[in-house]
Amino acid sequence: MALVESSGFSHVRLTVTDIARSKAFYDQVFGWPVAIDTSDSVDQPGVRDSPEQFYGGTVYQTPQGTLFGLRPVGDTNFDSERTGLDHVSFAVSARADLDSAATALAGAGITHGQVTELTDAGIAILSFQDPDDINVELTAPL
Repeated sequence: MALVESSGFSHVRLTVTDIARSKAFYDQVFGWPVAIDTSDSVDQPGVRDSPEQFYGGTVYQTPQGTLFGLRPVGDTNFDSERTGLDHVSFAVSARADLDSAATALAGAGITHGQVTELTDAGIAILSFQDPDDINVELTAPL
């Protein structure tokens, strides 16, 4: 028996080096509505240390109802070889959506990998990097 009964995750927040650059990237790629945005005050004293001010970051509302946030923290890019986050994956409805996303990303000048079918897992994925070199993945059911 599980110690905690959970229906899934509520939110994810990534740490980023440049909030304006990261916001522009995620706005362009996903276009989700912004739920909270305190990035205009990020350089004011105490904001980066204040959970009440969301650390000078931005929080998006995803279509699933979960939240996806960005928090500015420093000047060192992400390293997936260190303990912590390996990648973040966002769901798309169908395999064809991955092909459409690849075309759209290429048209926007965003480097991406090939659509890869992971048949044993029943999914297909498309990966690309955000401005801090965080691996972002799109996942579709097969």
